[in-house]
Amino acid sequence: MTRRLTAYDLQSAKGSRKWLQLHVDTPAEAAAAVACDIVILSCEPDHNLEAIRQAAPHAFLSVGMPHGAVASPDEAVRLGFAMMKRGADAVYSSHSPRFIEAMAAEGIPVTGHVGLVPNRATWTNFRAVGRTAEEAFKVLRAAKDLENAGAACIEVEVVPVRLAEHITRSTPLITMGMGCGSACDTQYLFSCDVLGTHTGHYPRHAKRYADFVTLEAELQEKRVSAFRAFGRDVAAGAYPEAKHQVDMDDAAYDRFLTLAQSL
Repeated sequence: MTRRLTAYDLQSAKGSRKWLQLHVDTPAEAAAAVACDIVILSCEPDHNLEAIRQAAPHAFLSVGMPHGAVASPDEAVRLGFAMMKRGADAVYSSHSPRFIEAMAAEGIPVTGHVGLVPNRATWTNFRAVGRTAEEAFKVLRAAKDLENAGAACIEVEVVPVRLAEHITRSTPLITMGMGCGSACDTQYLFSCDVLGTHTGHYPRHAKRYADFVTLEAELQEKRVSAFRAFGRDVAAGAYPEAKHQVDMDDAAYDRFLTLAQSL
């Protein structure tokens, strides 16, 4: 793409394309994703947001609105506009449909969430959600509530594959699937899972493709080694050498001393 993807682009391609999606934490991860043609990204609204936007100028970027950061639909609209101004293409929100409806009414694309919703896990625990017919119906009804509120996308997390397929077929929303097989419109993982930097309980639905924890440990050893060498050189007088500093010639220095005497 030579321009930023839009919600319209994604919904127009629904049913004809499966997208890859990553949640990234740094601009370097965003740039690596784009280099691999992964053009649907999500991130947190922290200090990295603008740099991630710059690293992935044409990607569709869904930025998380922290749960509880707003206490009214008006506050949600205000914060949603602020996040869009910073570079978001959509605002992720796990708040109730009335918050999402308020943002959508102002033209803010919103990503909702059904299934295992971490911010609401006190009501479900961290487990697959929707294995019984009754619970599956609750998940479907929640998805329809988000659709009726005007959401553009919906994360579908750790629900049975057949339920995810049904939701994807029955809604115009872009379904972003994590732990749902290949049923949804996007296949969504967190970069920390893919890179092996996840430090908590490793999620069953994720797959590790690298071990950056080991690489980071090796890098830290190199940092320590370099810092110690720097300290040794300073103590031994080996740093700084003449090539690391500037000086003035003798005539200039003598002139300086003459001027300095006037102080």
